[in-house]
Amino acid sequence: MTTKKKTKVYITRKLPDAVETRMRELFDAELNIDDTPRSAAQLAAAMKSADVLVPTVTDRIDAALIDEAGPQLKLIASFSNGTDHIDVEAAARKGITVTNTPNVLTEDTADMTMALILAVPRRLGEGARVLTDRPGEWAGWSPTWMLGRRIHGKRIGIVGMGRIGTAVARRAKAFGLSIHYHNRKRVTATTEDELEATYWESLDQMLARVDIVSVNCPSTPATFHLLSARRLALLQPTAYLVNTARGDVIDEAALIKSLREGKLAGAGLDVFENEPAVNPKLIKLANEGKVVLLPHMSSATIEGRIDMGDKVIINIRAFMDGHRPPNRVLPGR
Repeated sequence: MTTKKKTKVYITRKLPDAVETRMRELFDAELNIDDTPRSAAQLAAAMKSADVLVPTVTDRIDAALIDEAGPQLKLIASFSNGTDHIDVEAAARKGITVTNTPNVLTEDTADMTMALILAVPRRLGEGARVLTDRPGEWAGWSPTWMLGRRIHGKRIGIVGMGRIGTAVARRAKAFGLSIHYHNRKRVTATTEDELEATYWESLDQMLARVDIVSVNCPSTPATFHLLSARRLALLQPTAYLVNTARGDVIDEAALIKSLREGKLAGAGLDVFENEPAVNPKLIKLANEGKVVLLPHMSSATIEGRIDMGDKVIINIRAFMDGHRPPNRVLPGR
């Protein structure tokens, strides 16, 4: 009896145990137990021998790596929603299929976005640090101490009304915020009616009129520094900015300048332009209570990561069985 050879799968980072166990059951899977980020040389070596590469958002799979991949590599099954870390066009030219894991992080990311929308105007980070960093200094309740801003009745402008942006809008509406949005195309009339949302074809016009801006669009060449210095200057000095999408959608240097000069009331950031490096000026602003910083954890739930792993496995199995994987990413998308 001939035993069918298992598909060789190279996984670049540590995944939840349940996912890794299933990977080992189904495939000849090489794991990264200690979660050390792989170097370009290690990725190149893996792509010369593996049938399937399972990278994450921290792995840059550029055209140079793809061009040097071995002929056996036919699938890059990314453990991620976004695919801006992969040169999808180069993969297509090489005959390599790319897949992602969409639709499983929507609610988790929207939850964290809403948390930041609350945390920044209500000064949650500052309040928590009073008790932990300076124990014994709190003198008790005072009518004029640690005053923040009410969010009920304010206008939120959502940049990118896809699945996550829409989920943020639903949460924001429940908190009494008025929904405004800018998107490449208008959402359905049903969704607009449900959210009582106002569509702005002009991003500039929307930015000038809202109290809170939530960035929820993907990172693409078209959205690089979408919130430029010019656009940040359109915001009211009482406005707040929250970003749980990608760091390079905002001109970070211009954002820091706006915050330092008091041209923006505050910001909540879960992503950064040069991750994992965080600009020391942002950390200083955080210590001054002007920003809330999180280490790219909006999608970090146990349930979400397992769901992502399940999608990776489904994509690999479908591809290896000769079927079109359900989450194939096409060039230009």
